[in-house]
Amino acid sequence: MNTVYVNSTKDDAARRRRLYEGQIFSFTPRPSSTAFCDYARQMIEEAFEDLDPRMAQYHIPVQQYVSIVGPLKPKFIHAPETKELLREMLRDFDCDLERTYLDVPRLRMVTSSGYLTSGVGYAHHPHRDTWYSAPMCQLNWWLPIYDIESESSMAFHPRYWSEAVANDSETFNYYDWNSNGRREAAQHIKSDTRKQPKPQQSLELEPQVRVVTEAGGIVLFSAAQMHSTVPNTSEVTRYSIDFRTVNLDDVMMNDGAPNIDSRPTGTSLRDFMRCSDLARIPDEVAEAYDSGTSKDGVLVYSPVAPQA
Repeated sequence: MNTVYVNSTKDDAARRRRLYEGQIFSFTPRPSSTAFCDYARQMIEEAFEDLDPRMAQYHIPVQQYVSIVGPLKPKFIHAPETKELLREMLRDFDCDLERTYLDVPRLRMVTSSGYLTSGVGYAHHPHRDTWYSAPMCQLNWWLPIYDIESESSMAFHPRYWSEAVANDSETFNYYDWNSNGRREAAQHIKSDTRKQPKPQQSLELEPQVRVVTEAGGIVLFSAAQMHSTVPNTSEVTRYSIDFRTVNLDDVMMNDGAPNIDSRPTGTSLRDFMRCSDLARIPDEVAEAYDSGTSKDGVLVYSPVAPQA
């Protein structure tokens, strides 16, 4: 059974336990999340200058769109304001900043009507983040920057919370992905040939759950949830922020959601930083998740900072 909790007042420990059981949490906008999205919106609108970012796809060729949003992503990640706003938001949500670790927030854009579906505008097929070497205790936070509709949202497929899916996650190595796949995103415009773990069987995507919230609202869910990007037919581009957190105690106890079908190699844990001071997660903690995996490749992905 999957439940959507709306504006729950549970503390962080109780919330994490429910998330590991497959429940989903949704929150309406609050000052901390609104401030975070307002900052991202300002950055987006400055990048597009006189164009409405949600309608820009109708006025410029796709290559020009990519040339705008490509540099915008690392600019958002590296801005000092981004990290501070994110820290304040997690404090607002009762996260212990000494025990909660986060990865860098990502700026996403999903254009409408098939304008751009690869690379920097990749529309995710049904997947679990745990297929991409995420730990089972990872939590995903997702915030729309502008108001959205069901036709431009994200879909959850609750049937597969407890039902294994044939997939090729065993072919995915996180360190190789850091070396190649993530760095090549902007090169993929008409199609996306990067090797990513996918279902190897037909999925029944109905019934599905779509959570629609206002700009600055939050959808919070386990990395083990099967979810996908809804094909955007809303006629406007969707912009959103997502980031991930782990609780150090859960990492060390190997706690989290049940693993029913995830078999990647490597781990994303080295990407995570302590909220209080951005110190990396201890390497000996991350190493326990390698299980003898070859460390050829890049252990920690670092987005290239834009030129000043």
